[in-house]
Amino acid sequence: MLLGHDKIEFLHLPTPLERLNNLSSDLGVNLWCKRDDLTNLGVGGNKLRKLEYFLADAMAKGATMLITEGGAQTNHGRLTAAVAAKYGLKCAIVTEDEYPGEISANLLLDGMMGCDVYFVKDMETGRQAVIDKYKAAGENVYYIPMGGSNELGILGYYECGVELDKQCREAGIGDATLFTTVGSMATYLGLLTGLKSVDSRIHVTGINVLPYGEGDLAANVKAAVMELYGRTCMFYGRNLGVTEDDIDIRTDFIHGAYNNAVPEVREAMYTLARREAIIIDPCYTGKTFEGMVSMIKSGEVSQGSDVIFIHTGGLPGIYTRHHRVELEKELMPYMHTDEF
Repeated sequence: MLLGHDKIEFLHLPTPLERLNNLSSDLGVNLWCKRDDLTNLGVGGNKLRKLEYFLADAMAKGATMLITEGGAQTNHGRLTAAVAAKYGLKCAIVTEDEYPGEISANLLLDGMMGCDVYFVKDMETGRQAVIDKYKAAGENVYYIPMGGSNELGILGYYECGVELDKQCREAGIGDATLFTTVGSMATYLGLLTGLKSVDSRIHVTGINVLPYGEGDLAANVKAAVMELYGRTCMFYGRNLGVTEDDIDIRTDFIHGAYNNAVPEVREAMYTLARREAIIIDPCYTGKTFEGMVSMIKSGEVSQGSDVIFIHTGGLPGIYTRHHRVELEKELMPYMHTDEF
């Protein structure tokens, strides 16, 4: 039990923390990778840590169906479908995106796992209509917000922060900088609060990939994470030790939009694949890895220091059409069709 809440354990934890020797040599830092892409259901990814807690809550309430929301290619939706399939529940995903014209990437996996996907014109009314449909059919629906990002959802990465600190102490890693993707906020806030709880020396730097409101993006992002933090403290009835000064989220690697195809991000993906045989996606981990490498090369991260990149999964993203087309163009020189 963590902060008064149970989980249903279905993950093989801890996930590995491995040193990336080739890139450590290339970049002049001690680079480590926390392999949360290796979690064991539905192709893996970070949302499964949160879903251990959501599943326990859903089962305690007698749920027969999980419903969540997100983009058409939501990783969280795919992993919610995976957990539902594993535990005999029905599942549906609601998305405000238009149908992309093909069943690929996460949508393909959603269908394989028996999950219904609803493409709606308005999220608020569409979500409620889907929930009402299944309730009318006799299902006990448990709703999980986008990305699993609420007060309960942070527990998955609160626990991961404690786990990572223990691994770092065992490996002799002290004052490290941890880079993580910032989307719907709960992974970042969970890591920050978990590390705070054990007086860790690890500093968390987030790389934002999701636009927030109009105007000053950096201010909007900080306000959003502090708003979630305030709700979280109220939910648990305690101060979790975070101040505004602890929030370190970079917004200059978003490249203008969410989930857009970006050459610099693809180059970062190729670098990690060719030097360490680790595959990252173009929406989340690709932007985070590109931002981290840029900060190392610019000197914002000190040479010789310990740096940790948390791989949060998202592999199916490389198979979405607009990313796949650009990848295929750039990788065609590796295809030899007429030499012999």
